[in-house]
Amino acid sequence: MSLDRPYQVALIGGGLAGLSLSISLAQKGYRVLVLEKEQYPFHRVCGEYISMESHPYLERLGLRLEGLPRIRKLLVSAPDGYRLIHPLEPGGFGISRFTLDALLAERARAAGVDLLTGVKVTGTHFRGEVFELQTTVGTMEARVAIGCFGKRSNLDVQMRRPFVQRGSRKLDNFLAVKYHIRTDLPVDQIALHNFRDGYCGVSAVENGLYCLCYLTTAANLEKGGGSIKSLEENVLYQNPHLKELFTQADFVWERPETIAQVSFAPKSAVEQHLLMTGDAAGLISPLCGNGMSMAFRSGLLAEEALVPFLENRYERQEMENRYHRAWSVQFSTRLRTGRLIQSMFGKPWTTKLLLKVLAPFPILTREIIRKTHGNAF
Repeated sequence: MSLDRPYQVALIGGGLAGLSLSISLAQKGYRVLVLEKEQYPFHRVCGEYISMESHPYLERLGLRLEGLPRIRKLLVSAPDGYRLIHPLEPGGFGISRFTLDALLAERARAAGVDLLTGVKVTGTHFRGEVFELQTTVGTMEARVAIGCFGKRSNLDVQMRRPFVQRGSRKLDNFLAVKYHIRTDLPVDQIALHNFRDGYCGVSAVENGLYCLCYLTTAANLEKGGGSIKSLEENVLYQNPHLKELFTQADFVWERPETIAQVSFAPKSAVEQHLLMTGDAAGLISPLCGNGMSMAFRSGLLAEEALVPFLENRYERQEMENRYHRAWSVQFSTRLRTGRLIQSMFGKPWTTKLLLKVLAPFPILTREIIRKTHGNAF
């Protein structure tokens, strides 16, 4: 590995968008650097369901995805337990981030990506036509830098991005909590259980495990005295499906993975000449269909804008404009739909009303699912 000359592309963050994009660019012969502050393998707070739209793309990257749980049904429950079950098309599959990120990291290294782990990016500066990246192991340079750093980063604060600067509002300050559990649930079903001011997703991953991941407001945690256990017992247990799950399932971890100060406020896909991908470009509501597939697709959109620029077919501003437009066309409807559904979920009467309206009209449910999923890529 040589760090003494500029890279063509540097990716800040080695999550789904960063790793997949790095593999694809390296396969095309570009010199690519990925900077990840953690060491693989590790757990991330994530729903761990991937819709089938991204399956062809992952196979093109060289991932072998046989033997994973295939998910074909959706169950949604209101806070009082009223539920709706509907076929999930195109459906998806389950895999933990612990396993998936490690597989992608292995593929990236095999493709020739310089993947540095345990390295934190502390600052970015655009100097003419080259980015300077300050890191905990020194300064590095790249012609293009891409932000793949997830839900919230020190770089968001340093860059004074608008979603960080704004005051506390409805879409800001959520808390996400994730467990791995063993339980007796249908392997082919993903469940979305609502509770007051939040919802909990449950779906199968590899090795007989299930991912249980919920999102709620920081205010709910504060009402429980800052205790996650108290939050679960006093709020989540009001949904009988969740009470049964929490009291009867075998929780594999002693403590859950958590992330706080999660914001669903709109973000920009281009910020100070950095192309933003995945959650860095706009946090995906769990009700948008599938944030993991959207992260992969955002990396592909970035590649489609990047390659002509790297081949000197157009200027940087054109690259940025093309990516921004492509991102908006691909995701704006999904994000709006997800935010609309999110505004109705987590409230006892609106959630139940919505499910009762949808129950006799499966075509409406199918249309909502269609609007929150994309075509295969």
